[in-house]
Amino acid sequence: MDSIDRAIVNRLQDGIEICERPFAPISHSLGIPEAELASRVERLLADGTLSRFGPMYNASELGGAFTLAAMSIPAGDFERSADLVNAHPEVAHNYERDHALNMWFVVAAERPEGVANVIREIERETGYAVLDLPKLTEYFLDLRLPAQP
Repeated sequence: MDSIDRAIVNRLQDGIEICERPFAPISHSLGIPEAELASRVERLLADGTLSRFGPMYNASELGGAFTLAAMSIPAGDFERSADLVNAHPEVAHNYERDHALNMWFVVAAERPEGVANVIREIERETGYAVLDLPKLTEYFLDLRLPAQP
C-alpha cells in the first residue's frame, strides 16, 4: 500500500455518508478524484488487502437474528465441511482455529427461527454438531485499525 491507500483505509473506517455520491466527500477530503478512489478500493479488495467493503446491518434490529457458531471438525474433513457451511448465504466470517472447536462462523438470518434452521441443515449436511453461542449482551467497540507504513 502506498500513502494514498493507507489514507483511504484509515478514512473509510470513519464511515461513509448515505447519499447519491458517497465517494465524493471522501475523495475531496483526500484530494483525489472519485474514480481513483473507487478503483483503489476495488484493487484493495481484489488483492486481499481489504477483505470486505460494505454496510454493516444489525440483523436483530431489522427483525432477524444472528449467532456465533462453532464446530469440531476432524482435520481430514475440514475442507469438505467448510465448503458445506460456506454454501449457506446466511453464513459469514468463517474461520479455522487451533482449538478443539476448530471452525467458528456467524449465522445471520432474516427471521429468528432462520438461525436454528440453518444450524440444523449444517448439522445434517456435515454430520457434525454445531455449538450455538447466541449473543446475551452487546457491547460497542469503536475499533480502528490504522494502516501505517
